[in-house]
Amino acid sequence: MLDWPRMLRPSIIVCAGTDLFHSFFPPVLQRRLSRLSRWQRAGSTELTSALRRKLGSADALVTTWDSPAFPEDLPKLAPKLRFIAHCGGEVKSRFARSLFNRLTICNAPEPMALATAEMGAALLAYCARNIDFYRDALRTRSNRIYEDLHLHGAPESLIGREIGMIGFGRIGRALVDLLRGFDLRWRVYDPYASRSLTKKYPIRFVGLDAVLSEAHLLVLTAALTEETRGLLNRSRLSRLPDGATIINIARGGLIDLPALTREIKRKRLRCALDVTDPPEPLPLTHPLRTLAGAIVTPHIAGSNRRVRHEIAEVVLDEIENFFRHRKVKNRVTTTMLDRMT
Repeated sequence: MLDWPRMLRPSIIVCAGTDLFHSFFPPVLQRRLSRLSRWQRAGSTELTSALRRKLGSADALVTTWDSPAFPEDLPKLAPKLRFIAHCGGEVKSRFARSLFNRLTICNAPEPMALATAEMGAALLAYCARNIDFYRDALRTRSNRIYEDLHLHGAPESLIGREIGMIGFGRIGRALVDLLRGFDLRWRVYDPYASRSLTKKYPIRFVGLDAVLSEAHLLVLTAALTEETRGLLNRSRLSRLPDGATIINIARGGLIDLPALTREIKRKRLRCALDVTDPPEPLPLTHPLRTLAGAIVTPHIAGSNRRVRHEIAEVVLDEIENFFRHRKVKNRVTTTMLDRMT
């Protein structure tokens, strides 16, 4: 890629604090950003007067999950602004809906999809093999577990199982691909996914009740929308088989957390949650942090540095595409918003 003459480079504001910025843009990517643009960083999480002044000369924004929410009058604050690239997938809550028609707004969901699917695969294998049970057995002052396993063997396995899944977007498809070698059969609820996907993936689309009634292992990969918020409420949780495990690598708001917590306390269900809502962070005194049958991780699925660098690469590619008058690959339109988190 040839460097652009400095005066032809767009003026870009990167909305991120120092540490968050460096986690996305190591020196090599900062140098690429400098070749593409005249950029400056703004670390405020609010739309402050200082940020408003900077917006007046901006041709583009790069946003992160610590950026302010931008209102519909953003074009008045930034009259030169034409393009926004978001470091991540979720954009619906960050920009007023009208802005998606007035500006080109792109996201970068693909790098996080594979990493989140990896987390789902790890939790599925861990829960299917009942590893917490055996770890707890070895914390007691007894070797009885060795004798039991010697005589009877371990009953648990992931291989050849039928798995329930709610949602079959990028993450769901990546998870099924990752686990193809385990000979799994997937019962999937997603009323919007193309039924032709059954030709490419070992899945069967069924209704929600059919997924819940048979799901001893249930993975959530759906977007959080008005339709899916609280989808697993008290009534639907009660339809899961005794001993079922819910694995949530999507959005915490898909589950009624108090209702799930009651089921875990009763030891009827188990869970492995990378996301919770409300709230996140999960309070220090919340029962799920210590209850047997509950695994909670601090939203780690798509947060590693390698993934962030890949996201930044996508953002830089989109900046180059837009300002070189090439088609951007990840534009978000208003028609997409209702089915996005």
